[in-house]
Amino acid sequence: MGAGCVVDYRKRIFVTGGGSGIGRATAALFAARGWQVGLADIDAAAMARVAAELPAGQASTHVLDVRDRDGWDVALADFAGEGGIDVVFNNAGIAVGGVFADADPAELARCVAINFQGVVWGAHAGYRYLKRAPGGGLLNTASAAGIYGTPGAAIYSATKFAVRGLTEALEGEWRAEGIKVRSLMPSFIDTPLLDAGVPGTNQNVRERVRDAGLEFTPVEQVAEAAWRAVHGDAVHTVVGKTAERLKFAARWMPGALRKQMGRSL
Repeated sequence: MGAGCVVDYRKRIFVTGGGSGIGRATAALFAARGWQVGLADIDAAAMARVAAELPAGQASTHVLDVRDRDGWDVALADFAGEGGIDVVFNNAGIAVGGVFADADPAELARCVAINFQGVVWGAHAGYRYLKRAPGGGLLNTASAAGIYGTPGAAIYSATKFAVRGLTEALEGEWRAEGIKVRSLMPSFIDTPLLDAGVPGTNQNVRERVRDAGLEFTPVEQVAEAAWRAVHGDAVHTVVGKTAERLKFAARWMPGALRKQMGRSL
């Protein structure tokens, strides 16, 4: 445990997409700092592997398709039990890349359903628990792609803008009730999301990122950012060099950024 970390054995976090990537790293960090973790994922086997890595007795697993509103009620009630929930971490997501006009409509709909509708359901179902948890809150995984629209990832970028907007709106609605609403906006993370193929090419998203000379942000850095977001006052937490540069350019050099994005496909 790092110096200066506050251990609170009463706190409880529910993490979607907990079977891999950011969810896995965040679960490990919060568990190491004394939190009880509810892992939620559509992949039961992946969750079981993550749970086995965490301190004994500090994790439970909950099979959940985030698109299923009724499933949210079941999973949250199962995790809450008598202990309640302090943080709901809406983290599950998928990547869809390639030229928008050539995309499979079913894949576009699936991306919207998981990346945005799933976050909506998590917020809606989680509210009644969070309002009973002093200092608790909702944490949503957005993306650097929610800072400026990303050619070649149009629908993914659109869902992350939607998550950003929902975060800001709910922060305004729920602040008076003592509920924090926060987002993470990380750069590219080397997780299974990047295994998605780029239509019309022989590359996946990971290879495209490398060819563009962009860096990957370590998943552990995103987990630390999640900890800061939960305990801090910033509505959006930008993570990684690419995200920081994009945030700067979107504010101060929008014309240059627009030209650069137009050359990115």
